[in-house]
Amino acid sequence: MPNTSQPLIAATRELSRQVERLKFAPPVTHIYNPLTYAWQAHEDYLRRFGAGRKRVIFLGMNPGPFGMAQIGVPFGEIAAVRDWMKIQTPIGKPAVEHPKRPILGFDCPRSEVSGRRFWKLFAERFGAPEKFFTGHFVVNYCPLAFLAGSGANLTPNKLPKAERERLFEICDQHLRRVLEILQPEWLIGIGAFAKERGGLVAEKMAVRTGQILHPSPASPKANRHDWGQTAAKELIQLGVWK
Repeated sequence: MPNTSQPLIAATRELSRQVERLKFAPPVTHIYNPLTYAWQAHEDYLRRFGAGRKRVIFLGMNPGPFGMAQIGVPFGEIAAVRDWMKIQTPIGKPAVEHPKRPILGFDCPRSEVSGRRFWKLFAERFGAPEKFFTGHFVVNYCPLAFLAGSGANLTPNKLPKAERERLFEICDQHLRRVLEILQPEWLIGIGAFAKERGGLVAEKMAVRTGQILHPSPASPKANRHDWGQTAAKELIQLGVWK
């Protein structure tokens, strides 16, 4: 098995350094970069589960305020990360913390609904996390979480064009590096934004792309049906799963 964890860790450190230099204007008032204050948990995730080539990479948008922003792991539903992946480390604080969105790490009482739905599918289908991560991996396109003065979560696609372009250039470069390291057959966007951004990078690298429904509770379709069943059907129809 090729040692891909170390190159992933190095690439992610560089991503963090690059996005730390960016500036964002209102309505963004607070920026959380969990690759800094939650780095230990994220490094554990990369080291434990990023080893070896992956057939399928799932691509999310950016950290959710009650998920990766709290504990540093993509779609970071605390119970799934702590009890299924067996990752639990001390979590620090962002340089400037929003009073309405404190970082409580593994003590955060809120559930990350997207992450709960997301990891439940793989836990039920594969059992042990090692079986899932043998052929699959999960990354976010953008490592930053953006908050407005009200505490509202702002997604990267809502940023002004100039800020978006600077951020997306860095994120594209990092995703390209991840694909070079892990050499997947498939890049699956979780939702339309991830499919679009991932497709722009993957089309130049002979990586097949597809999309599954985002598990967000903001999605009526994800709430109307069992998200795990819907996503599994989509992956089977694409030819990713049998």
